[in-house]
Amino acid sequence: MQKADKVAELISKCMQARDMAYCPYSHFPVGAAILTADGAIITGCNVENASYGLTVCAERTAIQRAVVEGHRQFTAIAVTCDVKDRFVGPCGACRQVLVEFGSNWTVYLTKPDGTYKETTLGELLPLAFSPEDLAK
Repeated sequence: MQKADKVAELISKCMQARDMAYCPYSHFPVGAAILTADGAIITGCNVENASYGLTVCAERTAIQRAVVEGHRQFTAIAVTCDVKDRFVGPCGACRQVLVEFGSNWTVYLTKPDGTYKETTLGELLPLAFSPEDLAK
């Protein structure tokens, strides 16, 4: 499969995940799709809670699902929401959770119409605190 086809599939899956979001409080559905190093795509959506602090973002849902399925190496993530006039990136907490698994990921910030902006996790979270920073 060519890179363009894989990107299109990743974006399609993140949009499908957005449609599954549980967001009765914010009405702000978000979907994410992570591409693993071995080519699998793992999705996640935001899941809100009446105790707002217990809400889980789409990106963290996807990474947690991937880890449960045995994945630890990732190459890309696509993220989408319903904002049509600009690209929206992961929140700071999600950026920190993702960088746990490296900063050299491609990030596709995706609008509902399928257009996207390509960046990297390292660009979204410069000078990140990572496992390498912990004293051994």
